[in-house]
Amino acid sequence: MSPANADDGAAPWLGITVGTPGVEFEPRPPGQYAFDIPDTECDGWSTPELAVRWASVRGAKHRYYRQPRQDAARAAAHEATGAVVFAVADGVSDAVNSERGAVEACRAAIERTLHLLSQAPGSLDFRDIAGHAAKRLRELAKWRLSGREPGPGEIAGLYATTLVTGVIRPDPQGAVVELCRIGDSSAWLLNRSQGHYQPVFATKTDGDAPLVSNEVTPLPTVPDPLEQRSVRLSAHHCLLVGTDGFGDPLGDGDGQVGALFTHQLADPPPPTWFAHVLDFSRETFDDDRTLLVAWPRHPPEYR
Repeated sequence: MSPANADDGAAPWLGITVGTPGVEFEPRPPGQYAFDIPDTECDGWSTPELAVRWASVRGAKHRYYRQPRQDAARAAAHEATGAVVFAVADGVSDAVNSERGAVEACRAAIERTLHLLSQAPGSLDFRDIAGHAAKRLRELAKWRLSGREPGPGEIAGLYATTLVTGVIRPDPQGAVVELCRIGDSSAWLLNRSQGHYQPVFATKTDGDAPLVSNEVTPLPTVPDPLEQRSVRLSAHHCLLVGTDGFGDPLGDGDGQVGALFTHQLADPPPPTWFAHVLDFSRETFDDDRTLLVAWPRHPPEYR
């Protein structure tokens, strides 16, 4: 499955179904004041060392109930070092304006990381970055409350969001990924030649507990200790960073969703096609989905 050639007279792209599809319907508009939160966003570009694609699509539940997409993602290239900075966020559904919280958390994390890379390229303080994102949510809440200083519960009630943010640094031995997370969004390494997904963080089903907990401690809380990881990308890997709208149907990667993305991510696809694939239909999986992927760019002899 791949994008159609515009010259072959093919019909417009058909929706992608995985297993039993969800109910088909025409998406409804979100509330009138969510006009600047589009149903779907995508982006894609490459540096000499890395190719990046990301997309964020509104889930079927939000499309039906006229709610905005509550996920967000952003990425930027740090020109002096050649690093790629990224952030993915999932606004908590109980928060009144979590879609704004997700966007601002991503923006704040990217801005702070770019600043720190320019000041001290060799190291990153992820507590500083997470704290900067939390401060942005506090400032947003203060503005919303007409200048009154908000309490932590008020900030969370308005703008609570998960966050995975980090940097990918080029390296002759393979790009190095440094990242942290708050909440239950996650990241994976996909071995494109084997179709194997390796979780970067602990998954919801890790451990011996008979029940899976859906409890999330999001921003503006910055946990202590903060979950941080460092991994290296080989020529055969790509990095995936996504919200649970992608992670839940992916599972351990051994099913149909894992097979779909192993095939589609063999090489960087056009950004619009990437968003189309992410918008697959599968029964019971109706959450917003956001996914950012980075591929090392190597000469053909190293592939």
